[in-house]
Amino acid sequence: MSVEVEVVREATDEVVEVLARLLPQLSSTAGVLDRESVARLLGSDANTLVMARVEGRVVGMLTLIMFPLPSGLRGRIEDVVVDEAARGHGVGAALTGEAVRLAEAAGVRTVDLTSRPSRQAANRLYERLGFQARDSQVYRFVVQP
Repeated sequence: MSVEVEVVREATDEVVEVLARLLPQLSSTAGVLDRESVARLLGSDANTLVMARVEGRVVGMLTLIMFPLPSGLRGRIEDVVVDEAARGHGVGAALTGEAVRLAEAAGVRTVDLTSRPSRQAANRLYERLGFQARDSQVYRFVVQP
């Protein structure tokens, strides 16, 4: 299975459809994004949307976020999702590898990501790719609409 990875630059009908198809596999609470929302996402200088194709069909994606801090340029990988039918075939590795390559080329000092403990296969993948678990706690504040 050959995986092709690309950076997405514009909010096409295909990109909107892919997000609608893949996001529910990542989060049951993620809302549906319309074309305007996708354009806003892609228009942010901090975001880089990376998609993976197998035989022309998009089967995975992630968002690389790069942002300057007083301690240096940092990177973060978010919203990694690989279609259930394509898991175990190198799609996640190809996506994550490309995100790290892009981050390194931009001069980031570190790239972080989080993953639930229940995602055992994904966690093994991240460790194989050189990510190390940190002794840290993640806190979240949910903003009420």
